[in-house]
Amino acid sequence: MKLIKSHFVFNRSQQNGIFLLVIIIILFQAIYFFADFSSESNSEALSPEEIESFQAQIDSIKLARAEADTIKIFPFNPNYITDFKGYTLGMSVEEINKLHQFREENKWINSAKDFQKVTGVSDSLLATISPYFKFPNWVTEAEKEKENNRNIPSVKISDLNTAKSEDLQKINGMGEVLANRIVNYRNKIGGFRSEIQLKDIYGLIYETREKLQQQFKVFKDEDFSLININKAKVLDLVDVPYIKYELAREIIDYRQLHEEISSFEELSKIESFPSDKIDRIQLYLILN
Repeated sequence: MKLIKSHFVFNRSQQNGIFLLVIIIILFQAIYFFADFSSESNSEALSPEEIESFQAQIDSIKLARAEADTIKIFPFNPNYITDFKGYTLGMSVEEINKLHQFREENKWINSAKDFQKVTGVSDSLLATISPYFKFPNWVTEAEKEKENNRNIPSVKISDLNTAKSEDLQKINGMGEVLANRIVNYRNKIGGFRSEIQLKDIYGLIYETREKLQQQFKVFKDEDFSLININKAKVLDLVDVPYIKYELAREIIDYRQLHEEISSFEELSKIESFPSDKIDRIQLYLILN
């Protein structure tokens, strides 16, 4: 009994410590039961505007991450699609092989329609990747010209050498004076050999000449004989509308000095020769 009692005997300082500990425990218990420990007070609650702003930032981050994960497609020539490129575009192995077999035959794809015909890709995939197709300039220009030709209604082509002034005046931009000028010049030179001779008509602008050539052509004259410039005499050369007697004499002198004329460009070495009309003069001459 004395042994047990010895464990409950405290000196003054120990008693004071125990008393202080009891007081602290009671205080903590009172605080726990009566104090408000909510994590956020009403004054700290987020407003709807702040919540909306935070949500917008989160959505922006998600969108940026989605764009980073998306494969970017740059313009490319579909004739040179590799296995890896085709796979990233969404093509199947069979579609890629069809394309490679087609190219091994030295054939070329020149449009989105050709690409689908060769590979057999679906309409949805074609619609996705075809805007990125980039063909050489000559291909795109040819496609534009082909499309323009489809839109041009077919018209009857008449012979420029038999057309009357009234016929020519039906062309938009062609007046009576200009039409008569064409007919008179045609009669003066003995008939047109080519449409390029319309360049010699004073006042006939490029746009009107293009419209004229859409409806009038120079039909080939099988009976027309070309003049051999290396055998021709002066009077033979004078028959060419653009060559006068003095120039014909100079051409003969040049030919005798150099034994023969090997090219039409060589004629430009003659001082008085009209080099700007060489394309029309060639219509009447041959070299051999």
